[in-house]
Amino acid sequence: MTYDEQREPFRPERYKLGTRRSPLAMAQAHEARDRLAQAHGIDPAHIEIVPVTASGDRIQDRALAEIGGKALWTKELDAWLAEGAIDFAVHSAKDVETIRPDTITIGAILPREDVRDVLIGAQSIAALPQGAVVGTSAPRRAAQLLHARPDCKVVTFRGNVATRLAKLAAGEADATFLALAGLVRLGETGTGHPLDAEEWLPAPAQAAIMIECRTEDARTRAFLSAVDHGPSRAQVMAERALLAGLGGNCHSPIAVLTREDGADLFMRAALYSPDGAEHVTGEARFAADDPGGPARLAADLLARAVPAIAVHFAGV
Repeated sequence: MTYDEQREPFRPERYKLGTRRSPLAMAQAHEARDRLAQAHGIDPAHIEIVPVTASGDRIQDRALAEIGGKALWTKELDAWLAEGAIDFAVHSAKDVETIRPDTITIGAILPREDVRDVLIGAQSIAALPQGAVVGTSAPRRAAQLLHARPDCKVVTFRGNVATRLAKLAAGEADATFLALAGLVRLGETGTGHPLDAEEWLPAPAQAAIMIECRTEDARTRAFLSAVDHGPSRAQVMAERALLAGLGGNCHSPIAVLTREDGADLFMRAALYSPDGAEHVTGEARFAADDPGGPARLAADLLARAVPAIAVHFAGV
């Protein structure tokens, strides 16, 4: 037997992937695990999925903006990262705070899904009955709806996809909204009616899966880089730069759509007053690696925003 034949067989590094416990979060965790395993040619079993029940999942009776904002989706996983209990965490990119600790790095953004919202309960916004009750907890969706249909009434809907659909079926509202990307990842593609993203702009970073790790963990950063999708990262980081420039928070109704335009990005954005009565729109074209492009658009939007809008944005 030669020396090479006596050597230990190759055993890939093992990793722990942290995720929220909700069905959609688990679907996204499995997608991330499978993409990583395929990229590195390893058995998916070498990546252990470690779920946690996030604070945002435990509190269902109030709007997220009233109880702590996006941090309620990330704080448990952030703590696990800091402790070394997990190597990386998988999030819906739209749920991750704009300003993150220096100790945490975005290691990868997976290929972005369809960014459109889906309307459940009617074929279109125009088709909603007069005075329709629409369930949503998103300030953006509420403001967009009231801007288009001020006759409608908005009631708070929170919970995972199944919970919101059950509330709708129980008659708590006439209609509600869901992200098409989430439905696709849950295998429920025939649900509802997708809204034209050019007319009904989505949330910043909607439909993207973000993977974060410790900044100092070079091994994991290199591991994650194999699945980092450049075009999706460029779009998401541009939209996060817009958020940073606006100084928005969970109470701030912000909608944005970013498309590739050759080597550049083309961004359209809209800000609303919470009641939808006022809005301001703008657009910009800039190089994909130019963080100043979104910042300039943010400054332009804020300069033209009426007080009913501007009061909900801090700016920079």
